[in-house]
Amino acid sequence: MPRILPALALMVLATFAVAQDTPNPEPTAEPSMTMLRLAQIIRAIDPEATPSGNMIELTIDDIPVIVVADPVADRMRAMVPIRSAQGLTTEELMRLMQANFDTALDARYAVARGRLWGVFIHPLGPLEKDQLISALIQTVNVARTYGQTYSGGATVFGGGDSNGIYQELFEELQERGEEI
Repeated sequence: MPRILPALALMVLATFAVAQDTPNPEPTAEPSMTMLRLAQIIRAIDPEATPSGNMIELTIDDIPVIVVADPVADRMRAMVPIRSAQGLTTEELMRLMQANFDTALDARYAVARGRLWGVFIHPLGPLEKDQLISALIQTVNVARTYGQTYSGGATVFGGGDSNGIYQELFEELQERGEEI
């Protein structure tokens, strides 16, 4: 019996030594996002994308997208114009703020220069390629779903008001269906 403990201890030590000698493959980090890399990714998405200074204009599913980046401030912004801000009602503005909380995901509704925009804002340097692609998709989706589901994608964060609004719509449509 006494020989088992030393043998077990040797096995544990040997296992530990092997684990220490075996390097853990770390995922290779993407290079920092630069204006050049940003432009290359955008041109792969839309070969017709038009750069102009720190701005690149592209089109995704017939929706114009503007990407502006400032390497000095380490910021980037993807924007989609949605409509004039003139005439937005208090109820519409409230709905936009509710969507910013739970359905717009990382994109947001914003008002600037007299327009309603779908926007995504992120530090430029740590932005990864897939995050950029997701940002573009979400920004296009908030524009596309404006006035309907106000959604940046398929996910609802929850805890906000949108689920209740969707439930009310579901019940209303359910009631309409009962009449048929």
